[in-house]
Amino acid sequence: MNTSNQIIGKRGEEEACSFLTGLGQRIVCRNWRSGHLELDIITLEGRVLHIVEVKTRSGDSPVAPESKVDFVKRKRLIWAAEAFLNAPVRAGLPSGLEVQFDIVSVVFREPAPEIEYYPQAFIPLFY
Repeated sequence: MNTSNQIIGKRGEEEACSFLTGLGQRIVCRNWRSGHLELDIITLEGRVLHIVEVKTRSGDSPVAPESKVDFVKRKRLIWAAEAFLNAPVRAGLPSGLEVQFDIVSVVFREPAPEIEYYPQAFIPLFY
């Protein structure tokens, strides 16, 4: 059974996909999972593979959706991206791609959703 948040989240992902394809990105995969790790949207634009986290809110929430991608969430996105890049599903993608982590924020307001795109929202640091 879908909760209200799941329905809003799914609508936000649909809006984000339309927005990203409008920018010329090709959707490679949606809702890719490996265990407890998930990637919302993976797109390809030229030689850049975009790992896209979608954050959605409805109405006038005082919290910006993109602010919810904190340090812990970024770590999980990095782990999920590593799993994706080592998975058999990646076989159809060209080698030598640059990987970029993006965020799309969708806020549902009238008359239309507000979409903010943060390309290369963070750069993974490895120690």
